[in-house]
Amino acid sequence: MNGNRVLVTGGAGFIGSNLANHLAADNEVVVVDDCYLGTADNLDDSVEFHEQSVLDDDLPTEGVDAVFHLAALSSLKMHEDSRENLCTGLRVNVEGFANTVEQAREDGCETVVYASTSSIYGDRTEPSPESMAVEANTGYEASKLARERYAEYFHNYHDMSMAGLRFFSVYQGYRGAEEHKGEFANIIAQFADDVANDESPVIYGDGTHSRDFTHVQDIVRGIELAADHELQGIYNLGTGEQHTANEVVERLCSILDSDVEPEHVENPIDEDVFVQHTMADATKMQEATGWEPEISFEEGLERVCGPYLE
Repeated sequence: MNGNRVLVTGGAGFIGSNLANHLAADNEVVVVDDCYLGTADNLDDSVEFHEQSVLDDDLPTEGVDAVFHLAALSSLKMHEDSRENLCTGLRVNVEGFANTVEQAREDGCETVVYASTSSIYGDRTEPSPESMAVEANTGYEASKLARERYAEYFHNYHDMSMAGLRFFSVYQGYRGAEEHKGEFANIIAQFADDVANDESPVIYGDGTHSRDFTHVQDIVRGIELAADHELQGIYNLGTGEQHTANEVVERLCSILDSDVEPEHVENPIDEDVFVQHTMADATKMQEATGWEPEISFEEGLERVCGPYLE
């Protein structure tokens, strides 16, 4: 992508700021973020920043060639425990999406790339293709599925290109743009910081649950390619590999030369909604754009740990 004006919602957050800063090298980038989790400190000076909610009526969509909609309340806890949380999650994730896309469409934008979720695949020890049946077990997952349905509407009724990306366990580390997420950061970031500070990482259960950990740099490349190719429909972004929580701690301790032992605690998340295993099948994205993950699990962990070793 080169020479375009683009809007990144949630652009001061973890993934959003990585995307915004990357695109700003060759494009005019506008960021909208209400700073609930994001911070403008993550952004380069060349990025135009607006502290706004995606629910606002006056979003900076004029002249925008593409929208990257990453704004969301993006975890289970943000949607549960109260009616207020449930309704706020619904408004931000669904109404905020429709509001942003409609304002952009009214101003002539025809290309949208948005974040869905891989959580809807449930427990998978085999690669998960986009064609498999999915369901919502949490308010968060329901909101992301609703977002996909609204994307279908914008494509079918308004002929817009609407690419929904299901990210798999994105990480970068606290010394990147992930530290502000705190307890909502990926376990790789949290565990690395614990080990580096001689603290015991807290692992839920026996630590055999596994994730398809995908480095944010690979995610950013995928997002950009989705816009470049004006993709339509749903696409996975993940490595197609799984690694357990126990393995993460073991490798981090090795890289950081630490003998810290993890603390295993009872899983506070209900077994009915806790996803034990995830694994992507990114064949569709690879065939459409040529995208493949470039950063291996080992290299990614070394990048996370690098700043602690300086």
